[in-house]
Amino acid sequence: MNSTHDTSVTRRDFVKTAAAASFAATIPGNLGLFAAGSDAIKIGLIGCGGRGTGAALDCLKAAAGVEVVAIGDLVPDRIESSLARLTKEFPDRVKVPLDRRFTGFDNYLKVCACPDVNLIVTAAPPGFRPLHLKAAVEAGKHVFMEKPVAVDPMGVRSVIASSDLAKRKNLAVVAGTQRRHQRSYLEMMKRIQDGQIGDIVAAQCYWNMGELWVKERLPNMTEMEWQCRNWLYFSWLSGDHIVEQHVHNIDVVNWAMGTMPKMVMGMGGRQVRVAPQFGNVFDHFFVEFEYPNGVRVASACRQTKGCAERVEERIVGTKGVAWSSGKITGEKPWTFSGEELNPYVQEHVDLVASIRNGTPLNEGRQIAESTMCAIIGRMSAYTGRLISWEWAMNTSKLDLSPAKYEFGPNPVDAPAIPGVTELV
Repeated sequence: MNSTHDTSVTRRDFVKTAAAASFAATIPGNLGLFAAGSDAIKIGLIGCGGRGTGAALDCLKAAAGVEVVAIGDLVPDRIESSLARLTKEFPDRVKVPLDRRFTGFDNYLKVCACPDVNLIVTAAPPGFRPLHLKAAVEAGKHVFMEKPVAVDPMGVRSVIASSDLAKRKNLAVVAGTQRRHQRSYLEMMKRIQDGQIGDIVAAQCYWNMGELWVKERLPNMTEMEWQCRNWLYFSWLSGDHIVEQHVHNIDVVNWAMGTMPKMVMGMGGRQVRVAPQFGNVFDHFFVEFEYPNGVRVASACRQTKGCAERVEERIVGTKGVAWSSGKITGEKPWTFSGEELNPYVQEHVDLVASIRNGTPLNEGRQIAESTMCAIIGRMSAYTGRLISWEWAMNTSKLDLSPAKYEFGPNPVDAPAIPGVTELV
């Protein structure tokens, strides 16, 4: 593919155009999305890589009466592979004609403008998600969006504003934080909140794992296309792995604490993944989050082959310890013994049920704030600075989005150097 099929769009135009995604932008609520007596859910999928296709499949599995009717991605080959996988599993519920398959940087606007689409599933790289959520909500659509929901403070503020608008319009916004829909976590959190482990005095969370996939740049790829296909390794697209992946664990700690940290100090580096195909991200982080009550939480994440792996959360109280494996040790021990359903499907079960019941879930602000925690951790590690929640949320002007959204050159910052990289 090449850029001759796509329109060059400046960052300012890209944001402005999202506001005009559909005539439905001015309608206060999701009036007319469901015909009388109908509970049909018609999905418009934006970003149809592995996670986007997987999310659409999970939604199809969640309930009857759900169909995929429109699809968008930057490049056509991703649309073809996604549709092949979707139709293989649900041949009768994937109804995407040729004129509903959109490519280019404005694909999300075209999906949102489809009048029969009432649920947007967006799993494009995180750097695009604030724009996609804004366009979808203004178009009067319910939204499922993968985590994280932004890569910088400007994006977080946009997501919060869109989520608040969704609430006023009676639209659902559910995020891909499946642990919040997982039975063992739900029961464990209820016990924590009921005081079974006493007062929380500390916590630890980890996502230490091996290496992930990497996309080599082919001769016919522009710099921008390669970055978008190899998005894990560019901060403007992924937010770095502390944001893209470790946000899950940080969100669980925030859930247990019931509040956001007030101060964040992080460190990290780029020791193993130093070749050009690894962009400008770090390969390891360690962050300390200090909460308003003085509790300090240790957070560690790493993506390094051949090292010890650990993916868990541990909440320490005065009377016991809660483990993400579904158990509590201490004065009142407990182990989860119920049926554990697939949480990736359950989050869509809950979403669809909330839409059909007229009580749409809205998790937008919740995941935006946990995303911000991870972003602050990255900012602190990149700069070597101690950062307050208040400053990052209200003052920071950091905006990682590119100057133009087009398939061509897209120079990015060199990897950060703590103590040298500027705090913005």
